[in-house]
Amino acid sequence: MSDTQDPSQPTEQGLVPESATQLEIVNVREGAFGVHGSGDTSGYGTVRRPVVMPGPSRAPFGGWFDDVAEGIANGPGLGNAIEKVVVDRGEITFYIQRDKIVETVQHLRDNAALRFEYCSGVSGVHFPDETGREFHVVYHLLSMTHNRRIRLEVRCPDSDPHVPSVVGVYPTADWHERETWDMFGVQFDGHPGLTRILMPDDWPGHPQRKDYPLGGIDVEFKGGFNSAPDQRRSYN
Repeated sequence: MSDTQDPSQPTEQGLVPESATQLEIVNVREGAFGVHGSGDTSGYGTVRRPVVMPGPSRAPFGGWFDDVAEGIANGPGLGNAIEKVVVDRGEITFYIQRDKIVETVQHLRDNAALRFEYCSGVSGVHFPDETGREFHVVYHLLSMTHNRRIRLEVRCPDSDPHVPSVVGVYPTADWHERETWDMFGVQFDGHPGLTRILMPDDWPGHPQRKDYPLGGIDVEFKGGFNSAPDQRRSYN
């Protein structure tokens, strides 16, 4: 068990009953490296592998997990803020409605029984096959008072990639939200200065989206050239 984790948390084994979590299939990958129509005779072309994510867990979640879940649900105006809870590998993730994220983190920070004072990071994830929830924004929170860590996730569609900014609650999220906007194109409404932080200001698109073209240039080596990634056989 990590030295930074509350010792009252149960170990991974026996954390929840085996039946408490169902897997969600978010995609099915076919063939070796996703190659199609290559004339592959090795047999790998027929491989089908589901991409699975842990599904929602049922209460009780175990240890202090239940205290945090109840603390959020009992917050002012937060009765329906939690969309689902996932307990996996000894960690807990709360999926929060995007219009409730600011009120949720404010309550998590200020409530004495919760006291998650520190947001260590905000990042994005792109799931192009999850129609209507293609973008996930992930928040990692730490309670130094109670020595606990949790994860929050907010989902939004590609057609409306807007999430309220939490900079007013956690000023450290300023550059994290800028990086998530830069790489994924998620708009953080209310951010004090949402500009690029890694790419040039005039850069087209958002490079960490899974549908972003690879691009590149030919690379010379002895006896020839290695073509740019976007000119090679697709492995996606």
